[in-house]
Amino acid sequence: MRRYFEILALTALIALAPALAEAKMNLNAGSRGSRTFSAPPATSTAPMTAAPIQRSVTPPPSATQQPGFNPGAAMPRPGMGMAGGGFGRGLLGGLAGGLLGAGLFGLLSGHGFFGGLEGFASFLGLLFQLALVALLARFAFSWWQSRNAATAGASARPKPTMAAFTSGSGFGGGAGGFGFGTAPQQPPRPSPLRLSAEDFPAFERLLAQTQDAYSREDSAALGRLATSEMVGYFNEELAANRQKGVVNRISGVKLLQGDLSEAWREGPDEYATVAMRFALVDVMEDRATGKAVSGDAAVPTQATEIWTFRRPAGAPPEAWTLSAIQQTAA
Repeated sequence: MRRYFEILALTALIALAPALAEAKMNLNAGSRGSRTFSAPPATSTAPMTAAPIQRSVTPPPSATQQPGFNPGAAMPRPGMGMAGGGFGRGLLGGLAGGLLGAGLFGLLSGHGFFGGLEGFASFLGLLFQLALVALLARFAFSWWQSRNAATAGASARPKPTMAAFTSGSGFGGGAGGFGFGTAPQQPPRPSPLRLSAEDFPAFERLLAQTQDAYSREDSAALGRLATSEMVGYFNEELAANRQKGVVNRISGVKLLQGDLSEAWREGPDEYATVAMRFALVDVMEDRATGKAVSGDAAVPTQATEIWTFRRPAGAPPEAWTLSAIQQTAA
């Protein structure tokens, strides 16, 4: 029994070890434009695949319709099924067809159209056949009238012109209007972006400054360094730390190795995804006493993360802001 509890305690310690050591910003969140849910290319700094982004304001791509869905098959056609009236018409049509067939059989066999009266054995059958012929003739005449009326109405109705759909009223169109048959506007396609030598020191500065602002719990400074989306995620983590009564102290951030994964322009924005391996002193302290809960202030640790930065197209290196963070997959 004692051996069982020892194994159980060791298992619990191993399971909780990552959570105890996980003091630094440990996010897989943010936006990378149209590439948010695509894995960035591996680099020598981060040869492993980046962990997928789990939280983002960018909606994930989805199919416009489910596989196998056929819009035309969803609506019953006239004459099919009970909802379309086909069941009643089929029953009446079968009975009428049988009675009419009897008369036609008599006609073809040389006994006249009513020669099949002996099969019905009553004068009532004759009356029924006469009523049926009259009813069919009335149906045929009504169908012919409705068809002519529909044809006349279609010819009298004015045909649509291109001018009717290019009024430029603002419904999905600008000065050019919303033309008849115009396809939906597609999002801008990304194009490769060539970075300058001044961009990479900017990424290194953002790495250190963002970690420092996070450690000081300075939301205003984070707002200048990161997108509003990322600031929201940081504030959630800081609020959770305050609720637990701890504070994450990060210092001595130093970039050890970094290289570019990809850079592109997309509409009015430019993006750059950079893999960075850096050293830092990462300690979780008790908020009241200042004692270390996890980590060692004398022993730096290392981390490798993939950061994505965003700026307005054509802006200087100082305009880069943090747009996403991804961990390297194990």
